[in-house]
Amino acid sequence: MMNFIESELLRIFVGEQENLHHRPLYELLVSEALERGMAGATVFRGQLSFGLRHKVHTAKILELAGDLPMVVEIVDTTEKIEEFLPVVETLLKESGAQALVTREAVRQWTT
Repeated sequence: MMNFIESELLRIFVGEQENLHHRPLYELLVSEALERGMAGATVFRGQLSFGLRHKVHTAKILELAGDLPMVVEIVDTTEKIEEFLPVVETLLKESGAQALVTREAVRQWTT
């Protein structure tokens, strides 16, 4: 029988070119999650997107200097996500990055 834990998914959308302390912001977010013992984190690179400014970003070969979206997904308990949110807020403020942060309830399968 599968066992599930009620958890949360924290999703952070940042631009590929966003940096802080000469490191990509998405890398810093994952490093901070790892340091704090979060259950897991994954980064995805978007192929095509637009945001609030309705500027299209694409991964087409002819577009060499794109700023594609990087999506950082972190899964853990609600309590751990709550504790991690101030870290996210600090990194976003320090970097001056435009970002979208979402949370949703998920069921995490355990073996």
